[in-house]
Amino acid sequence: MRIVRRLAPLVVLVLAAVLPWSTVDIPGLFDGPLNSPGTLQLLASCLVFGGLAMGYDLLFGRAGLLSFGHALYFAGGAYGTDVLITHAHWPLWTAAPVALAGTVVLAAVLGAVALRTTGIAFAMVTLAFAQVGVVLVNRDPGGLTGGEEGLPLDGHGIPGPLIGVANTVNLYWLALAFLAVAVFLVHRVDGAPLGRVLAGLRDDERRVSVLGLSPYRFKLVAFSLSGGIAALAGVVYTLLVGGASPRMAGTDLTLSLLIMVVLGGPGTRWGPVLGGILYTYLDQRLTSAGGHLPGPLAQPLFLLGAVFVLAVYFVPGGLAGLRRRLPRLGGLPRRPTARAGGDTLPEGLGLD
Repeated sequence: MRIVRRLAPLVVLVLAAVLPWSTVDIPGLFDGPLNSPGTLQLLASCLVFGGLAMGYDLLFGRAGLLSFGHALYFAGGAYGTDVLITHAHWPLWTAAPVALAGTVVLAAVLGAVALRTTGIAFAMVTLAFAQVGVVLVNRDPGGLTGGEEGLPLDGHGIPGPLIGVANTVNLYWLALAFLAVAVFLVHRVDGAPLGRVLAGLRDDERRVSVLGLSPYRFKLVAFSLSGGIAALAGVVYTLLVGGASPRMAGTDLTLSLLIMVVLGGPGTRWGPVLGGILYTYLDQRLTSAGGHLPGPLAQPLFLLGAVFVLAVYFVPGGLAGLRRRLPRLGGLPRRPTARAGGDTLPEGLGLD
């Protein structure tokens, strides 16, 4: 069983990589065959937000930090890349790393301030920083951001294989690569001493302090890494949609990330990815189908809200908790789980 669990993600990754060669048509789920540009565009968006939700869960589900300003770093990667390509005429391979590095520095600086607070105060400080970003984007300083209309991406700085409807498959593979990187980074943190300390901080910060460790430093590392994953998602998404828009910096996006994580299962191995993919799929599909439904059903947010309420009520642990609720196959014993709140700090911190 352990071998199956270890190989399953690799098998799924390979199947996802070869999906663009499939001509299978699934009526109702997609508007065309799996290898059609429209379907690949939808799937690529799902993969990007699956990875983005995984990065957000590094803060929320693994470190216990509720941030209302995570969209700021997603927008930082998107607008940073777009501005450098469109206005400074840099090539993508130069603009993207610079935008990514700049956003990580921004996350470290703002996190250094926000993490001086805790609880709801921390959430409000991150929200305030994000609102400053929204105001700057909408006011279009120096004509850089395009204001409320957004900033279309100049194709001259983009490699040919990433431009045009015919190359949507390459953008799909790019989104899949981003998801793989995001999952790899978060899982590496989980298996490292940093991940064990973050779990201890989530359960009881005072116990970590008693061990002589600095909660502030570990939370700042997690905050900066999570911001970097969000920035990378912004870079990929900008290429996917062909520009940056104020919606990328809005608080609604952070709230959507929170819903994705809760829907999938915070702090779980694959829950945030599943929640991000499902939420994005439903958001895209319900938006396109909403006009054909009567009354409040025509509003995608109404339907998404109903799905979220039902999921929280019937599956409190998120999609990742379904396995514990389904009958165990073959009479296998249930794996032990830690009690809520945790009685002891995870062993083997390796920080002596």
